[in-house]
Amino acid sequence: MKITLAEPRLLKDPISIISELVTEVTIKIDTDKLEIIAMDPATVAMVVFKLLSSSFIDYEIDKPQQISLNLDNLKQILRRAKPSDTLILEVLDSKLKIDLKSDTSRSFELSLINLDEEEQKVPNLTFNTRIELPTTLFDEAVEDMDVVAEAVSFSAETSKFEIAATGNLSSAKVSFKSDDDVKIETQDQKISSKYSLEYLKKIIKGSKLSNKVIIQFGEDYPLRIDYIVMDKLSLSTILAPRAKTNE
Repeated sequence: MKITLAEPRLLKDPISIISELVTEVTIKIDTDKLEIIAMDPATVAMVVFKLLSSSFIDYEIDKPQQISLNLDNLKQILRRAKPSDTLILEVLDSKLKIDLKSDTSRSFELSLINLDEEEQKVPNLTFNTRIELPTTLFDEAVEDMDVVAEAVSFSAETSKFEIAATGNLSSAKVSFKSDDDVKIETQDQKISSKYSLEYLKKIIKGSKLSNKVIIQFGEDYPLRIDYIVMDKLSLSTILAPRAKTNE
């Protein structure tokens, strides 16, 4: 296996974001994509990352394979990648060789690990609400909620999406209505669900990948957040709801 990426940020940024939730992952590499499906240790959040073969300028895959890595170590190496670098990944025996080439040529080797865990499968979820909005608006709303509480409520009804939080002494609420920038698709009845702000603050770092975010949820149902770069990559996180008794 030898693959070459002209834009290191397409791997560098997602790995940095994913490492906020998990430390060890198995990367599946096949003829179409590089893929990570991983669950955080508390089994509260699942992350799904796909980097399409069309993102690479050279993509040599003899056969599908899986490699397991420590993400913190990989992140430290990828941090050394400059925008002008070409990033080359090659599996050699029990190591991942990472070359960074521009005006200089730098080479790193990262030992593969044995990750003894069940294969993660993305749950088959059906959402009755879908919101697409600029990442800046969503990021600001989550940061506003963090001022007052540790959990946030998402609610939606026809043409309206609301994010709210209530603490011991204060509360906050941000409302969105359908317009050119915000697209809200939902059923007529109002639905709501509550999620951890600790996790959301990590998830919204995906805003560095795309200027749009897709949010899907249901009544007391998991939340799915997608950042998509068309024909290049997608980063999705599925977050379990918090019980309303935790309010």
